[in-house]
Amino acid sequence: MKSPRKQAGMSRRSAIQSVLGVAGMSTMVLPQTSYASSPDHFADYSKVKITKLETFLVKPRWIFLKIHTDVGVVGLGEPLLEGRALTIQTAIKEVEPYLIGKDPRQVVHHWQAIYRHAFYRGGPILTSALSGIDHALWDIKGKLLNVPVYELLGGPTRDRVRVYGRASTPEDMKKRKEEGYTVIKTGVAKKNPANIVENPRFVKYAVNNFASLRQAGGDDMDIAIDFHGSIPPQTSKLLIKELEPFNPMFIEEPVQAQNVDVLADIARGTHLPIAAGERIFTKWGFRELLEKRAVSIVQPDLCHAGGITEGRIIAGMAEAYYVPIAPHNPMGPISLAVGLHLAASVPNFLVQEQVSLGEGYIKNPFKLQKDGTVLIPKGPGLGIELDEAQLKDKIGHDWRNPETYNALDGSVVDW
Repeated sequence: MKSPRKQAGMSRRSAIQSVLGVAGMSTMVLPQTSYASSPDHFADYSKVKITKLETFLVKPRWIFLKIHTDVGVVGLGEPLLEGRALTIQTAIKEVEPYLIGKDPRQVVHHWQAIYRHAFYRGGPILTSALSGIDHALWDIKGKLLNVPVYELLGGPTRDRVRVYGRASTPEDMKKRKEEGYTVIKTGVAKKNPANIVENPRFVKYAVNNFASLRQAGGDDMDIAIDFHGSIPPQTSKLLIKELEPFNPMFIEEPVQAQNVDVLADIARGTHLPIAAGERIFTKWGFRELLEKRAVSIVQPDLCHAGGITEGRIIAGMAEAYYVPIAPHNPMGPISLAVGLHLAASVPNFLVQEQVSLGEGYIKNPFKLQKDGTVLIPKGPGLGIELDEAQLKDKIGHDWRNPETYNALDGSVVDW
């Protein structure tokens, strides 16, 4: 005779199976949720295959990527490497045979395969191509499950993301304040590229410009300054010392970020936060920055450093060093959407760079709120949709990197 307890257990199991429809269930059926509409909530997505990768150049200097599937779901990515658009298109074309026929939902597995099956690993070309692919795979996965990407990363840690604009003159600063920005980034004001050792006139010109921005913005405006790695360390130290009284939010790339020991030396010589990372790739590159205390803010570019998959790992590594992330992004609205999802999903986020909220590129562009933030996307996947009609006159570009030379002798200087 079966015990009442066992009979009760069997009854509960039967009831659960009845409610969930487990018995005889052989296909995945997606539930309807409160998120924006997916292509088909009740389609059979138990088997999904990638069918095609499509890239196209978009003005002013971007690349957009579409990854197509056999169920009609298309993922968006932005695999830009500035000034090397055709090279990146070729790199993606070379990766395409691996992805065709694969299940797009195995995002991390594909990341590992694309990265590790290359005998020569890493570098800006491979990781930029890989980054855009990673964006699109996460977008597909979110759309198939009908949830935003940040839900797949553990759910939101915030409901809005602080973003910054740009200003180089007091007039610019006043406009940005009126628009609602509470963070601005500027560059080093100069009439000519910096020499290895600069004179007081060069330093004063740059500092006076920053002082005018501080006066126009007031003490409640956060103002970062980007040295862009083009100021030699001998001059960078002088310039940082003179900027200290005006309290920049951070000094970005005071020297070439690949020169980690010099970057660490500069960081030890000032109380101002030092930021870098746009030209550092993967977790392995950021490890040295963090271990040597070369920065107190990391700036992974999610179009270069390895996408969302790698960006979240980098953020976790930085958190262990009590370092926040401020994702680099002088690119398009797909890149911005990627940054917003990462920012929404990690605790150690500081501020997000942007140059386009998507007007003329995506349907329902992002909007700057009165508090200087952008609300996190609510739709499935990355939560954006390209505006194909408005994109028609923006297809194609031949953007090239600037070529800068020393005014005295014509020698090459850093851009």
